Amino acid sequence: MNIALESMEIARVSAPTPARSHLDWLESEAIYILREVAGECATPALLFSGGKDSAVLLRLAEKAFRPGRFPFPLLHIDTGHNYQEVIAFRDARAAELGERLIVRLLEDSIRTGRIRLAHPDESRNAYQSVTLLDAVAEFGFDALIGGARRDEEKARAKERVFSFRDGFGQWDPRNQRPELWDLYNPQVHAGEHVRVFPISNWTEMDVWQYIAREDIALPSVYFAHRRPIVRRKGLLVPLTPLTPPRADEVIEEVSVRFRTVGDIPCTCPVESTAVTAQQIIIETAISRVTERGATRMDDQTSEASMERRKKEGYF
Repeated sequence: MNIALESMEIARVSAPTPARSHLDWLESEAIYILREVAGECATPALLFSGGKDSAVLLRLAEKAFRPGRFPFPLLHIDTGHNYQEVIAFRDARAAELGERLIVRLLEDSIRTGRIRLAHPDESRNAYQSVTLLDAVAEFGFDALIGGARRDEEKARAKERVFSFRDGFGQWDPRNQRPELWDLYNPQVHAGEHVRVFPISNWTEMDVWQYIAREDIALPSVYFAHRRPIVRRKGLLVPLTPLTPPRADEVIEEVSVRFRTVGDIPCTCPVESTAVTAQQIIIETAISRVTERGATRMDDQTSEASMERRKKEGYF
């Protein structure tokens, strides 16, 4: 009997350890970063818009801190021009998790004169930094956890994982801290804060593979559906009260999905028939257009460059 038990123990010890996938490594890195924020920062918050990247962040936070509560609230800066499917998902997901959701509205900033729009139908995307920095001051946040990734855009590729912001919320790409051997320095003075990007090293493909593996729920707009659009400057502009057709444009009803979701006046879908995460993975693998290059009207002009906006306090 003892010989049999000993043989079983030897077999158990000598059994090969299953190889870890690249998603396992990315997940471990992200969980480590989230726990570093919780351990080193006094008043962090996690930016949750209801989008796919922030939905992934929530799953990572669950793995980092459950069965306990998250050591930070969820925060969303609502432009008032969001897709209702995304806002409904945001509220439902926060309620399902039982976590505190703080929402601050651009409408309030406009009403108090903190934001002045050039015209009522202007995209509000670039103005979010004003309301965000007001929320940072209101709650004294010293760290904001976001879902930005380096593969999205050139300015975001310059971000460190812990990205330092000065007392005015400004980002200086030449004044960032070294992160050798994954050692992070989140220390800030009063009024300063850091932006933290746990999935900075992920790609769009990694995100969708993780969504498929973890069976993460998302707003319906991320999957193929029929929607009226017009074709404008190489983009598919969805028709809404905020984005009406122009006189010379032809209205089409097309099967589309959103690769990234933001303010309605600046976010476009792509043609797609993918209704599952696995089908989206296949489409992503053969796509020759970047995620934001195919979908964001505000990234098409130099005066609205991401780097300029980030220096002013943008996400």
